[in-house]
Amino acid sequence: MRTKRAKAATTSGTSRIRPRTRPLRKRARTAAVGVLTGGLAAVSVLTTAGTAQAADTLGGAAAQSGRYFGAAVDPGHLGEGDYASALNREFNSVVAENAMKWDATEPNQGQFSFGAGDQVVSHARSKGMKVRGHTLVWHSQQPAWVRGLTGDSLRRAMIGHISGVAGHYRGQISSWDVVNEAFEWDGSRRQSNLQQQLGNGWIEEAFRAADAADPGAKLCYNDYGTDGINAKSDAIYRMVKDFRNRGVPIDCVGFQSHLDSNADLSTYRQNLQRFADLGVDVEITELDVGGSGAAQARVFRDVTAACVAVSRCTGITTWGVTDKYSWRSQETPLLFDSAYRKKAAYGAVLDVLNGARN
Repeated sequence: MRTKRAKAATTSGTSRIRPRTRPLRKRARTAAVGVLTGGLAAVSVLTTAGTAQAADTLGGAAAQSGRYFGAAVDPGHLGEGDYASALNREFNSVVAENAMKWDATEPNQGQFSFGAGDQVVSHARSKGMKVRGHTLVWHSQQPAWVRGLTGDSLRRAMIGHISGVAGHYRGQISSWDVVNEAFEWDGSRRQSNLQQQLGNGWIEEAFRAADAADPGAKLCYNDYGTDGINAKSDAIYRMVKDFRNRGVPIDCVGFQSHLDSNADLSTYRQNLQRFADLGVDVEITELDVGGSGAAQARVFRDVTAACVAVSRCTGITTWGVTDKYSWRSQETPLLFDSAYRKKAAYGAVLDVLNGARN
């Protein structure tokens, strides 16, 4: 399995906003706990004298407030009983860890390969789970043929790739990470081949192409190191505000949140809220927290609490199911250990999600 790229874990205008030409996808909020998102048949929801009580799985607890709780998956592990059991029991959303990236889906120009991605989607749909799409355009994990392209040849390849992948999954994806990690820590544009060859307009072009290919999906910008108010998140904020003002089709912003147990989350909620105030949804897209015990549980709890406090925070995805297969496995960053036992952090997250139920 290709693991997710190594990168440092992080802690840290008055124009009237014009509406989009197509409406944002609205998340349905349930009026009663007994009506949950499809695929949560395994969720046990306790009721006493007609009063809703706590759900006992992450997905079930999140669904009570109209949210999802998901995990990144590798289709190669779906045949492992413990892996599939934990995934199916606890989560109501999935994202492919690597199977929908450019190198996996278009290894040769114009020749698409969807087998692994289709496996993820098929499994999710059979369990009634949402599917996030990750990622249409990224400077990393590009196939070799892309690296040699320049100018309009690269532009046509990018748009063709977006059209091919998003078009293939049209109507099956809840939200796409259209563009991934296009900014540096100081707020400048990353000098990738896309930026150097296509200039500042390439991100907007990517969103417009994704909108045309899969108009029913929410379209997200996704990045790391944006867990608080800083130079990087400020730059992304300005881009999103500009897109909204000009009618560029953007529906959501993804906050990866690869964290450590000493993470400073002092402006985390405030940061989510300011993006939501622009009229976009916010999603925690790749959450993991290096550490263990109470310190790890605190960070997971605080991130979850920040999400449920922001009405437009639609859900949380952990970057993996179990420490066993995590890209940060030595840091034991997930809610289930390598033997699929629930950690203290699991209980912390579940308690917050249950506290947010309608």
